[in-house]
Amino acid sequence: MTGAGTVAFLGPEGTFASEAARRAAPDATPEPLPTIPDVVEAVRQGHARLGVVPIENSIEGSVNLTLDELAFGAPGIFIRGEVTIPISMNLLARPGTTLDAIREVRSQPHALAQCRQWLRANLPAARLEAATSTAEAARVAAEADRGMAALGTGLAAERYGLDVLAADIQDFGGNATRFVVLAPSMSPPTGADKTSVVVFFGEDRPGLLLRILDEFALRGINLTKIESRPTKQALGEYCILLDCAGHLTEARVAEALRSVHRHVAELRVLGSFPRADLVGEPPAVADSDRAYADAADWYGKLLGHVDMASN
Repeated sequence: MTGAGTVAFLGPEGTFASEAARRAAPDATPEPLPTIPDVVEAVRQGHARLGVVPIENSIEGSVNLTLDELAFGAPGIFIRGEVTIPISMNLLARPGTTLDAIREVRSQPHALAQCRQWLRANLPAARLEAATSTAEAARVAAEADRGMAALGTGLAAERYGLDVLAADIQDFGGNATRFVVLAPSMSPPTGADKTSVVVFFGEDRPGLLLRILDEFALRGINLTKIESRPTKQALGEYCILLDCAGHLTEARVAEALRSVHRHVAELRVLGSFPRADLVGEPPAVADSDRAYADAADWYGKLLGHVDMASN
C-alpha cells in the first residue's frame, strides 16, 4: 500500500508500530501519535490518510483497545490492510547497568506480558510499570537512573543510547504482532482477502450463534477468528467479532452477510482487505461467483414461467 499523504501510528519513533507504518505506506509522511484512539481519530477526522495500530499478538492475543475503537467508535473508518511484524523483545538500560541493579522494568503492557516468564526468573524483585509504547519506555529509561530498564527494540536502544542487556527475551518463539491499516474506505478485492465484522445480537435466542456461524459454513467460507467482547451496555451482554476468508464483493460473502444481517440487531463491517500473507483460499466450484451468477440466471428464467397475474 503506497501513496502520498500522512500515515499516523502509535508512537514515538522506534516502536514496532513505526516499522509497520513504513511497510504499509513507505512513501507517506510518518506521524507518531501517543495513543491508539489518537491514531483512529486522526484518520476519522481526515488529519491522516492512513493509520496503523496493533490489533493482535501471537502470545497475548487481541489488543482490546483497538477492537473497541473499531467496534464501538463512530463510523467512517475501515480496515484497509494488515501488516505482520516479527517481535523481538530486548531488555534495555543505560550503559553500565547490571541486572542486579534493576529495580523497575517499564514497557507497553503487551510487551511486559510477552516477557512475563523471563522477568519472573531473572528479575523477580523488579517492579513492572506500564508505558504507552516500547519506545516511550526506552526514552524514560534513558533519562532515569540505572535502576530502571525498558523492554523494547534494538532500534529504540540505538535511538536513546541504551545498551541491550538481554536480547530475545520473549517467553515463546514465533512472537509476532498483527497491525491493521485504517482508512476512510475499504480496499478493492485482490483474490487473497479477509473480511472483519462485529455482530450485535440484540434479543438473545437459543441457537442464534449457531445460525450465524452456519451462514458462513453453508457457503464454504472459512472463519479465521471468532472472539467475544462485552457490549458495555449490560453485564453478560456480548458481541461477536468474526474474521472470514474472502472479500465482501464476492457473491458467497455478500450472501452470507445479508443472511446474518436478517438475524441480528446490527452487523457492522470493520473492513475487507488483503491478507498479510497474500495467500488466497479459492472457493469450491459450487461457491464461486460464477456458480452464484448461474444460479441467479436459472432462477430468473424459472420466474418467467410464473403467471403473476393469476389468482
